[in-house]
Amino acid sequence: MWNALMWGAISGSAVLLGALLALFLSIPGKLIGFIMAFGTGVLIGAAAYELLEDSASDGGLTPTIIGFTAGALVFTLFDWLISRKGGAGRKRSARASGKTEAKGGGLAIFAGTVLDAIPESIMIGASLIAGQGVSVLLVIAIFISNIPEGLSSTVGLKQDGYGKSKIMLLWLGVLVISTLASGAGYTFMDHASGYTEALIASFAGGGIIAMVSSSMMPEAYEDGGPLTGFIAAMGLLCSLILDQL
Repeated sequence: MWNALMWGAISGSAVLLGALLALFLSIPGKLIGFIMAFGTGVLIGAAAYELLEDSASDGGLTPTIIGFTAGALVFTLFDWLISRKGGAGRKRSARASGKTEAKGGGLAIFAGTVLDAIPESIMIGASLIAGQGVSVLLVIAIFISNIPEGLSSTVGLKQDGYGKSKIMLLWLGVLVISTLASGAGYTFMDHASGYTEALIASFAGGGIIAMVSSSMMPEAYEDGGPLTGFIAAMGLLCSLILDQL
């Protein structure tokens, strides 16, 4: 349990790190786009190699298909609702480079970040159940993708008039939620059947793929330009290498 909490906190701390960078440094938008592109590739690999492959192997195709489809639909629905409330730009690299004047609801941005963090953290905790240690691939993928999210979301919150202390309080909340979600993933999936594990893992995989496709890649391209595809491909290659180590 304590290992699950620790690794959940480590992955969640990347959002806080990104927030600190945005509050005290001026980060070029192109660099944020490149980081986001690389994180996208690694996350796609993590979803494919760690979540979907294990789901199909442990529980079969049926729960994997059901869970994956449900995860993608649920994320899309909540993302649509949150976007309508002003949280659409929570990952936007353009906000961090000052290219947009759009103002989003601060609480919607926070809610969207939590929506992204929960399934990721649950699977970090669940990866410890096999007794072979945490999935390094998942932790690295989530950590890399969370840094630009913390960067761009913080700029969005600043544009909405949030002070530094309030922004830090929100991201500390995300850190706590990520930690608890990781612990919950370990606790509740410890005695789950292979069918149930496959459902939950593929559900998280569907949510992650929907998230990177709808928000991370389009926003990464805004600042990264044509190099975005290559960098994302290198991220996917990196995830394959880590999976084979």
